[in-house]
Amino acid sequence: MKRESGSDIADEVLPDRIADIEALDEILSRPDAVLRRELQGLDGDIMVLGVGGKMGPSLARMAKRAAPGKRVIGVARFTEASLRRQLEDWGIETIQCDLMDRAALLALPKVKNIVFMAGMKFGAADDQPRTWAMNTYVSGAVAETFTDARIVAFSTGCVYPFLGIDEIGATEETPLNPPGEYANSCVGRERLFQYFSALHGTPGRLIRLNYAIDLRYGVLHDIAVKIRDGKPVDLTTGHVNVVWQGDSNRYALRCLAHATAPTTPVNVTGPETLSVKWLATELARRLGKPAHFVGEPARTAWLNNAAETMRLFGYPQVPLKVMLDWVADWVAGNGQSLNKPTKFENRDGEY
Repeated sequence: MKRESGSDIADEVLPDRIADIEALDEILSRPDAVLRRELQGLDGDIMVLGVGGKMGPSLARMAKRAAPGKRVIGVARFTEASLRRQLEDWGIETIQCDLMDRAALLALPKVKNIVFMAGMKFGAADDQPRTWAMNTYVSGAVAETFTDARIVAFSTGCVYPFLGIDEIGATEETPLNPPGEYANSCVGRERLFQYFSALHGTPGRLIRLNYAIDLRYGVLHDIAVKIRDGKPVDLTTGHVNVVWQGDSNRYALRCLAHATAPTTPVNVTGPETLSVKWLATELARRLGKPAHFVGEPARTAWLNNAAETMRLFGYPQVPLKVMLDWVADWVAGNGQSLNKPTKFENRDGEY
């Protein structure tokens, strides 16, 4: 089925369904012509710090597919040997490194383009000192080490306060005043990148992401699994933003060619403000099961305004209803889950 969206047409048509992990990995890492042109036009190679997370492998693979003539280096602790082998099979060089180790960090190649994806969220409430160390100390160390590189650093939409659902969502100019230590440690991460960027003239971008969708995890996956299993969907956080992970990968990588000095934030999410009840109803219809609900929607939510991303990079290539089709089909067939709930319902910032 041919679908067109955004400012560019994807190199290949979008399928009606995604059959398996191999097909999912391929489409999550599929670059478009504009990304190819921009990455190939950048000077220097690309290194992804924290490549071992949920998004890192597909982002690194997209970078390599977009710029096959560049070195793409994935850095992580690599506690799973299979991930390292997979990345190397895709042509990505790997380096095992604990970014908390300053000597190991200093020994990394001094490439011109850095995508920083390291951090700690889940389990943050149980180990707040480590959360702050991972989200602030490591960020400062990286920013101080790679002063001659472009640094695109992943942050989160959680740095914003809750806003009224009748508002337009937080823009990049909205003051940062979030609930919870995790979110505040992410504000600290941004502040350290901003400080060293201003000090050294290091160009960059801060990716305030809100919520990436993969078939194995994400807000839509969480809702669909509850419907499939006959569990109620909590409506307390009644509105969300979502974006296909392949689109968020593409936006983040394009930020390397659109870096600013000093670094500046950009909200990466989909263009819609979505009702959780509507999403559940749509998924239930596709799954052929009833949706059950608990709670009443609050008048506030963590919502981001993606107008600047749409201006810079165009609309997502995978539209919302396609995501709903894919997720429902995947969950109905008991496709693989990463078993990492987003906890989007959480309103106290504790993870």
